[in-house]
Amino acid sequence: MAGPLEGLRVLTFANMTAGFQASQLFADFGAEVVHIEPPGGSPVRQMASFPFLARGSKSVVLDLGLDADRDVARDLAAGADVLIESMRPGALDSMGLGYDGLRELNPGLIYASITGFGQHGPYANAPGHEGLVMAKLGGFFAVSAMTRREGPAFLSVPYGAYTAAQTALHGILAALHERQTSGLGQRVDASFAQGIAGLATWNWFLRVITEKYPGAFNAAPSFSANDVPQSPMIFMLLIGLTSDGRWLQFSQVQPRLFVAMLKALGLSWVLTDPEWAGAPVFPDESKRLAFWELLLDACRQKSLAEWQQIFEDDHDVWAETMRRGSELLDHPQMVHNDSVVTVVDAERGAVRMPGPLAALSATPADVTRSAPMLDEHGAVCRSLLWPMRSLDSHGISAGSGPLAGVTVIDLGTFFAAPFGTAIFADLGARVIKVEPLDGEPMRNIVPFPEVGAAKSMQGKRSIGVDLNTDEGRAILYRLVANADIVMQSFRAGVAQRQGVDEATLRAINPALIYLNAPGYGVDGPCGNRPAYAPTIGAGAGFVMRNLGTVVPERADLSMDEIREYAMRLNAAGTTEFAQADGVAAMAVATAMALALVIRDRTGVSQGMMTTMLNSAAHLLCDDSTVWASTGEAGRADDQLLGYHALYRLYQAADDWVFLAAPIPASWSKLCAALAAQVDLASDDQFATYESRRSNDGALASALEAVFASQPAQYWEDLLLSHDVGCVVAEVGPPEKVLQSEEFGRASGYLADVEHPTFEKHVRLAPLVTLSRTPGVALPGCLLGQHTHEILAELGMSAHEIADLEARKIVCS
Repeated sequence: MAGPLEGLRVLTFANMTAGFQASQLFADFGAEVVHIEPPGGSPVRQMASFPFLARGSKSVVLDLGLDADRDVARDLAAGADVLIESMRPGALDSMGLGYDGLRELNPGLIYASITGFGQHGPYANAPGHEGLVMAKLGGFFAVSAMTRREGPAFLSVPYGAYTAAQTALHGILAALHERQTSGLGQRVDASFAQGIAGLATWNWFLRVITEKYPGAFNAAPSFSANDVPQSPMIFMLLIGLTSDGRWLQFSQVQPRLFVAMLKALGLSWVLTDPEWAGAPVFPDESKRLAFWELLLDACRQKSLAEWQQIFEDDHDVWAETMRRGSELLDHPQMVHNDSVVTVVDAERGAVRMPGPLAALSATPADVTRSAPMLDEHGAVCRSLLWPMRSLDSHGISAGSGPLAGVTVIDLGTFFAAPFGTAIFADLGARVIKVEPLDGEPMRNIVPFPEVGAAKSMQGKRSIGVDLNTDEGRAILYRLVANADIVMQSFRAGVAQRQGVDEATLRAINPALIYLNAPGYGVDGPCGNRPAYAPTIGAGAGFVMRNLGTVVPERADLSMDEIREYAMRLNAAGTTEFAQADGVAAMAVATAMALALVIRDRTGVSQGMMTTMLNSAAHLLCDDSTVWASTGEAGRADDQLLGYHALYRLYQAADDWVFLAAPIPASWSKLCAALAAQVDLASDDQFATYESRRSNDGALASALEAVFASQPAQYWEDLLLSHDVGCVVAEVGPPEKVLQSEEFGRASGYLADVEHPTFEKHVRLAPLVTLSRTPGVALPGCLLGQHTHEILAELGMSAHEIADLEARKIVCS
């Protein structure tokens, strides 16, 4: 069967995972995707995830150093709809394959660039390795609690590659939608830095208010200097060990869910015992420590099997087992959702891997096709040449952003789904947030009001409506009648009970796109389970991927060891700036944009589903792509410094640096840069790529001595001047680095807005930049801030609106 994107032509010059991952979505849904690979092939071919990332695509080897091969590449670009490249800024311009040259040849071309730091700013020309970006953002210091030594800790979950791919997709798909009106293409710029910045939830706004109102609110770390929990969230999101030595991550954030957990732990008596009055909030540190140990001891009284039976009997109690490696593929909900497929690869045989990022009901993906062999299509390259695209040009579309004119109804809660619609608002869509009368629960998840939801509310219009009433639902139905998309993230069965399910709403508006965006699914074994970021991160494998083997799973751990390892597990999975909520929100925006483009091209509107769990599988594709001889995905060393001597953290004379020189081409540059300090080039044990790997410990020791001799900034300046990846590992936190003038502002990451509560403040600019129809950065909104406006637009009089308010059908 032809896919819904049949006829769409995508050309890639991708030397990073992010470029392949962005193009994969197009191949999955029927577009013709051609990867231009260098002689010897793309480095991505060496990754375990290659058969997943390149499935259904084509391979052509071209040497872009040759005039004839550049001509072939240019001819292909002349007929392409989309070009995706992940090289350094300006690299393709020097070959005549930059945007400015190609847009004259092909005015309809959407030209997407994925870089480490973006096209502008102090680090635009630095190598685009993920570790460099994470270090410069302060990400490694943000998870320093993962290790007991002093200094930052290395994160191995590839948040940057995934988010850069998703933000590139947001821009590309939005530009394709806009092209339907204008007939014109444009440039799309995405970066690892902006993608990672998009994952964070509320710390940005905590910094805004502490800077703006000193003393009004003091943010505190999750654990005290004595390693005692300071936040009740540590108890609600308990990490505990079972009697048979398996780690569990509980998911009990809401009060009723916490009560249910206490019952399951055999601790219901705590709620009426004066000694524990106020649980789980205790001002006294000794009481918090005692309460923590009470919970941990109760958890380890039961085996994993006994806990799983409790979860089966009481669906208000839930914890995920902390999975490792490819165990996510066997998660019962992944299996139930058909989110795991087996593809017969031309070179590797049967390969198990995640299915499509989004499940579409009317136009499903085809993920059965193999990844291409190197230059498989090179012999017939001339037959691949596409005729130049002829598009009707109607001029620049009206409105701000490529999604101007699109209306989205947001019924989601918390962050994992609602931030996806906030991304749409940044791209110009009209997003109406429909909230209950007591508001989106994220608004009050942080003690300072509005901070928790400020980011996920950006650019939206809020209406407060009681959907438990017939009149409230009638208001929603009138909004749906003129909407393009409805997004909801309820647990299984809730949408039907509230009368906002797909069948009901698409009966009102058959042209409606309807997205289910739950944690686990719309039914199945975990469909009605509470899904919070730490739970999904644990169950998917984020935590154990970050920690490698440094946290044991044994039944004989002492209470002191359990507390220590629980802290480290917490740091690896619940860090605010990079977690499963943001990962899922990226997929929500991608899915909505994909469905919009499919409707543009085919006229088909449909229901679809993304899940937090499947989004995590796509992020962890190197772990969740498995065949007979798959190697293990990269793991950090036991000190959590990095992967190997040429891709890791080093302590300088004052601070820390991150070195990224993993490819052979970087070695000679590194040797030249450090020649005054050490003669690496003539040392036989480092003479070849293979020998450097075999003698990794010796190389790391030599480099440790070198880096310790000078300050961190010295090494950044020296090595970057030699085109070697090395940056100061910023202490952060990430929001501080991003909000700085010298980094965030200079790189184009920031925008200034005025919020009803926070007044004038800085926020992240739209996460992807479009050259001709740039997005718009607006502030967040308050509960019901636009209720009157929206109801008036529906034709209601001031008297009717006042009556609805008086009867508590709506609020403003």
